[in-house]
Amino acid sequence: MTTVKRLRPPYDAVLCDLDNVIRFYDLAHVAALERAAGLPEGTTEDIAYAPAVDLPFLLGRISEDEWIEAVALGLAGPIGSEKARELGRALAEAPFRADEAVVALLRRVRSRVPLVLVTNATARLHDDLAAMGLTDLADHVVSSAVEGVAKPDPAIYRIAASRAGADPARCLFVDDRRENVDAAEALGMTGVLFREPADLHEPFGLIEAQG
Repeated sequence: MTTVKRLRPPYDAVLCDLDNVIRFYDLAHVAALERAAGLPEGTTEDIAYAPAVDLPFLLGRISEDEWIEAVALGLAGPIGSEKARELGRALAEAPFRADEAVVALLRRVRSRVPLVLVTNATARLHDDLAAMGLTDLADHVVSSAVEGVAKPDPAIYRIAASRAGADPARCLFVDDRRENVDAAEALGMTGVLFREPADLHEPFGLIEAQG
């Protein structure tokens, strides 16, 4: 009788970003408001996501209303405070969706190894995951607003690996931002720079083949 030896998966955990990997925003309304105000498309995002404006929000130090006011302050010069606040509010309330192809891949790989979401997110993250039907997607969620530290700070990667019960060198990390992937790789993780669902096929396939 032949005994088949089960091979160990190449990774003991998958750590995955949320925004622009799983969740995508529809900013058509924001772009329309920018055009109406005579602003180049993307101006609101440039101001809103600058570290000085965005990081306090992502670390849970300011409220959403305070963040919107900070965005409006940066926009108000050329367009006035009323239109600036409208743009800030539109960005905060932009609709979003989950990429079903990515969600399906993550659900499959989670059946083999622990899955941890690692995201620079606000205090409303749980409600956002519920709105997408994804509260059960991962084994753990590591959020900057809860932990008080944000990517690419090495501390948040160590927290995520610990929650998964895995050594960083045995973790696969997925993110759409190069600086975040580089920080993970500096800790010994295997990084995947995400651009499309096909980027996950090979590394996830290795886990499924050997899990």
